[in-house]
Amino acid sequence: MLDVADINLTDWDFWTRPESHRHEAFKALRWAPGLVRFEEPELLIVPRGPGYYALTRHADVVEASRRPQDFCSGQGAISIPDLPGDLHEFFGSMINMDDPRHAKIRRIVSRAFSPRMVQRFEDRVEAVAAEIVGGLASGEGSGDFVQDVAARLPLQIICDLMGIGPEHHRTVLEATNVILAGNDAEFLPAGDAEQVALALFAAGQTLKELVEDLGRRRRAEPTDDLTSALVNANIDGESLTDQELGSFFILLVVAGNETTRNAIAHGLHLFTTHPEQRALLLADFEERIAGAVEEIVRYVSPVTWMRRTATRDTTLNGHEIRKGDKLVLYYWSANRDETVFPDGDRFDITRDAKAHVGFGGPGPHFCLGAHLARREITVMFRELFRRFPEIRSAGEPDRLESSFINGIKRLAYTS
Repeated sequence: MLDVADINLTDWDFWTRPESHRHEAFKALRWAPGLVRFEEPELLIVPRGPGYYALTRHADVVEASRRPQDFCSGQGAISIPDLPGDLHEFFGSMINMDDPRHAKIRRIVSRAFSPRMVQRFEDRVEAVAAEIVGGLASGEGSGDFVQDVAARLPLQIICDLMGIGPEHHRTVLEATNVILAGNDAEFLPAGDAEQVALALFAAGQTLKELVEDLGRRRRAEPTDDLTSALVNANIDGESLTDQELGSFFILLVVAGNETTRNAIAHGLHLFTTHPEQRALLLADFEERIAGAVEEIVRYVSPVTWMRRTATRDTTLNGHEIRKGDKLVLYYWSANRDETVFPDGDRFDITRDAKAHVGFGGPGPHFCLGAHLARREITVMFRELFRRFPEIRSAGEPDRLESSFINGIKRLAYTS
């Protein structure tokens, strides 16, 4: 087992090393006594902060998640350094809020997702998946599974959900790629931190302006899409402002698009590199697909971490925590915790993986779109394996260089 003193989660080089090395490092951190503290990454746009504790055990991640009054999100959840001004809310929306404001927006959004709307878009998932796979059958594929399949389904569903036309799909996808680029030079401009920050702002502003313009039109002429429901909602006198609508859309398109597309892409590669699991699934697809989806999300952990900040002096499973301490919840590690998932490095669609935290831990920040994500993954693999039972990845994935998203940029495949 690695020596904890040799592990540096802040070093970008750590996140470019083989997955086996990173999993070994997180295993060492899980078994280390107490909590391990790391220096914060250095960003030119903000001074270096005081450091953070890495929560790597399942029990610690779950406990911190269910105690938002002690471990808040409002000081930043998607960045370890404290970002200036309202930048963290601009990109994080509800993820970077605490009650009562978080409860207000979640209440409005939850009410907008009426049973009728949810059912309509669940049906739409099947139609879109059939259309995508039908295109492969017609020879329309590029040879890249991410472009041809994995990225298309969640992007089209989210845009359809909001009422955004196909002429804007490419813009939405490209802006999302920039926002979640991590340290990947393919999506970020070469240059200093100021240029990178400007690129991130521009991508976020593009999405914000797109949905705010749509929102103004839907207030005047409502339709049956989610944007209309959100901008015209009035629950106990509360409604969304343009700023809140824009930030929510950034969250929806980033979280809903990236998480699902990476789960689908990783899923194909896993079923290729684990043929015995593929055979199990195809032997009884309807019986095993629900467990397979949970196992894919557990094993892959599309979102690697989220941050919390201690609001007071307290304890966390016996660990002393001081007010202002930063805690980074490593879902990627918690989902391999051997005390919860025996032989957790093994991909096994028959295991009971429901305790995973791939959609976040319990509490107010559990992923609002988890049900839709499960539906999309299920329907896509049902359609793929029905039409192309021999479909497989071809070679290793081209992975996103990021500590935050376990992403696949490209994945060659054969059908």
